[in-house]
Amino acid sequence: MEYRIEKDTMGEVKVPVDAYYGAQTQRSIDNFKIAQDINKMPKEIIKAFAYLKKAAALTNFDAGVLSKEKSDLIGKVCDEILADKLNDYFPLVVWQTGSGTQSNMNVNEVVAYRGHVLNGGQLSDKEKFLHPNDDVNKSQSSNDTFPTAMHIAAYKILIETTIPGIEKLRDTLAAKSKEFMRVVKIGRTHFMDATPLTVGQEFSGYVSQLNHGLKAIKNTLAHLSELALGGTAVGTGINTPAGYSENVAKHIATLTGLPFITAENKFEALAAHDAIVEAHGALKTVAVSLMKIANDIRMLSSGPRSGIGEIFIPDNEPGSSIMPGKVNPTQCEALTMIAAQVMGNDVAISVGGSMGHFELNVFKPVMIYNFLHSARLIGDGCVSFNDKCAIGLAPIEANIKKHVDNSLMLVTSLNTKIGYYKAAEIAQTAHKEGTTLKEMAVKLGYVTPEEFDAWVRPEDMVGKID
Repeated sequence: MEYRIEKDTMGEVKVPVDAYYGAQTQRSIDNFKIAQDINKMPKEIIKAFAYLKKAAALTNFDAGVLSKEKSDLIGKVCDEILADKLNDYFPLVVWQTGSGTQSNMNVNEVVAYRGHVLNGGQLSDKEKFLHPNDDVNKSQSSNDTFPTAMHIAAYKILIETTIPGIEKLRDTLAAKSKEFMRVVKIGRTHFMDATPLTVGQEFSGYVSQLNHGLKAIKNTLAHLSELALGGTAVGTGINTPAGYSENVAKHIATLTGLPFITAENKFEALAAHDAIVEAHGALKTVAVSLMKIANDIRMLSSGPRSGIGEIFIPDNEPGSSIMPGKVNPTQCEALTMIAAQVMGNDVAISVGGSMGHFELNVFKPVMIYNFLHSARLIGDGCVSFNDKCAIGLAPIEANIKKHVDNSLMLVTSLNTKIGYYKAAEIAQTAHKEGTTLKEMAVKLGYVTPEEFDAWVRPEDMVGKID
């Protein structure tokens, strides 16, 4: 490989001759050979940096501390980053300095060196038209840029991927709930037979879970909208021009089309990442809900002949390499694995969030890496489960009726007629002797056949149905 020589404050470094980055990026590549093929800094963070670097350049021009020529050039390169034209020049991994300084400098170097080339220069030039620190990083510190990128990336993925995915699944389940509202089935508690409800009522619980999860996520957006930019090194705003914090947040809001504002307290914004912890807590809540929903559906669809078999789910692919004709609830399995992963990610984020020592949290990269992973998994997972499973769900009414008719828990409707103990005797004796509830109730002399038929009606045991 051909190299060129770049310099930083520590000396000379060999850099690939055609790379739009410099010494500090190369040092990070050399010093952190940790899962370099699988744990790159997420593209969402790189694009968030492009927004904030362009906004910073515009704000610095407004403040009279950066020329229009340099501001425009920085903005032009940031637009290329947003258009995925420079992806190859962001090779750094998550496992680096906990402030994300090296990724901030990676972006600074790419913007400076690509801008220099766009301005007619050569990468081999010792002096560049744009300087990574003095121009691209002007009025900034890694300590306020990286948390700003975290919030931009987190906010964007939640509203663009996560929330729409959950809403899509929620809407399908709501439609199924309405469609199946009068299909009476047997309830189950403790994995044992319970009193009846309807399939629609059961599904309405899933809808409510997702509604509450969506509300929890949306409630975190206000905190995520607060940006650290302007706090610089420790939150005091050293080396920023007057009005910088407010103006740069306005530019970011304009560029992204999202309601970002400057954080009221920059010390909190740099030293703590409670907004990320809070928002991921909401994602974990949704993951818990999805685990329950997917597990219910795969158990209710178990069979097809030797399981519960009350719900039909679409057959998407062969389920076994040895058992011909076997089909498995693969979408349920994928969604439950996603839920497990999100719960695991929450542990890393909780630990990371607790590491805000003094004026700086230094677990930033791992926190946002896990956050973005969870947010995308939930959004994509909900869409996949919706399109390949939920849309095709249907009750298997013959099996549902068989289970209802065979359940001993219908005897609960006799409690108010003959008392709990007599009703229990009917159920226990019927189970022991293998008879129906009606046969045993009449045999024991507690009710007449006519009374049993009038009082034990599954459709009257499901409460009010709208």
